[in-house]
Amino acid sequence: MRALPPKSVIACVHLLPTPGSPRFDGNVERIYATALAETDVFLRHGVDALIVENFRDQPFLPNSVGPETTATIAGVAREVVRASSVPVGVAVLRNDAAAAMSIAVATGAQFIRVNVHTGAVLTEQGILTGQGHDTLRRREQLKGTVDIWADARVKHSVPFTHHDLAAEIRDLNKSADGIIVSGELTGVEALPQDLKVAQENSSAPVYVGSGVTAVNLAQQFDSADGFIVGSDFKEDGVAARPVEEGRVKTFMNEVRRLREASTPA
Repeated sequence: MRALPPKSVIACVHLLPTPGSPRFDGNVERIYATALAETDVFLRHGVDALIVENFRDQPFLPNSVGPETTATIAGVAREVVRASSVPVGVAVLRNDAAAAMSIAVATGAQFIRVNVHTGAVLTEQGILTGQGHDTLRRREQLKGTVDIWADARVKHSVPFTHHDLAAEIRDLNKSADGIIVSGELTGVEALPQDLKVAQENSSAPVYVGSGVTAVNLAQQFDSADGFIVGSDFKEDGVAARPVEEGRVKTFMNEVRRLREASTPA
């Protein structure tokens, strides 16, 4: 994928509930319209990449999603790609890497996020096992150039394997193009010691995957190559709410301030 700038900001385009999920209201057009409106807000304020996710489809299916969900995410992702001048990624929650890779190749998206790429974890959806062997083969079979960003010690989980974070990251380096480190839950700040371990053990870029805000960004700025932002861009910083443009503007102003401060005179 096209290289991202240093200290990049990746904004989450959290889709409204998609067909087949419990809270889908029957209005497919609203899913498209909302995603594109939020995409426009993010682009006007200078984010460096976007990631399209079926975030509001809770409770998530543990592995494969239905064809109706795949079709909807693909349709929206293609529209977001067409509307964007920045790289676009795809995440199919909870852990459908096959669908995410297929959507990315079909729509021109440049990367995917995979919650459990290797090993196994215990989650509220049950035991999730990494399918990296399949994801890499699928990328090759589809002649894709899609990057794989993999979570290390993914949020909302307890590891069965890789009890040592450094060992997990070194293992992920064998098959992932980016490493994501998050807090324990959605919106929870990543631990400084976890980011330090990631930087010391990863040969790939390290991204903070949760809990980054305009307030704490300065404390995390030197600890990662980029920041995936969902909750802080929403009304009152609540992940399930709509995007609030003022919060996006505030965050991106802080990013620009920190970038300027870190640039040698």
